[in-house]
Amino acid sequence: MSSATASASAAMPTPASHPFMDKLNDIKASKADINLLIMDYLISEGYPRAAQKFAKEAKIQAPAEESIQARVEIRNAIHAGDIETAIAKINDLNPQILDTDPALHFSLLRLQLVELIRKCTQTSDSDITPALTFASSQLAPRAPTNPAFLHQLETTMALLLLPPEKFEPPHSELLQPSFRRGVANDVNEAILASMGAQREARLRNLVRLRAWAEHTARNAGKDLPAILSFGIHAEGGTDGMHGSGDAGDAMAL
Repeated sequence: MSSATASASAAMPTPASHPFMDKLNDIKASKADINLLIMDYLISEGYPRAAQKFAKEAKIQAPAEESIQARVEIRNAIHAGDIETAIAKINDLNPQILDTDPALHFSLLRLQLVELIRKCTQTSDSDITPALTFASSQLAPRAPTNPAFLHQLETTMALLLLPPEKFEPPHSELLQPSFRRGVANDVNEAILASMGAQREARLRNLVRLRAWAEHTARNAGKDLPAILSFGIHAEGGTDGMHGSGDAGDAMAL
């Protein structure tokens, strides 16, 4: 850089910060509260190794890794499409979870049917009998108890009746990884509730609250910066929870 350019740059005034940001920077959050918020997230979302490491670094009580690991194993089974194993692990952990939540139980059985259909329709001459038998024995008896169950079963069975090019979004979405993730999240929340914990991490509620507050303020014409960062930054493109260090036992977001 030439001396003239450097002098010109030095002469340029520093842009004034927005008054809102000045007020925001004056607020000092408690480090203890932030640590507890992070630990709550790690426990709720299922990061046992990260939770143990963070507890040691923050000098706070470490969680029981066994309870987190059980949820991770159930999550992994659902993500892999092994719903039978997932249901067995849920019942081993607490059989009351599915007994007292018919909707969750039906969702798992429906996903199990989807996985059977996926397997049965891999080739044009595949045998669809296993899928039909499972639907008749496991879902059909439950469908009349709830109109939503009946609709969901009909939508799922359409995977056997329609060619893939005729699938509407309600059908094709059943075959997407996001469907597995959604059921896995519902299971995780149910397990947490059965343990007397919150169904989801407090951080998720705070993020939604923050987004709502900004939306409300902008609609009311409040003077805000054009862009408000969430203030969540990661070194090297990872925050330690989505990187390789704990990827093997991380719950899906």
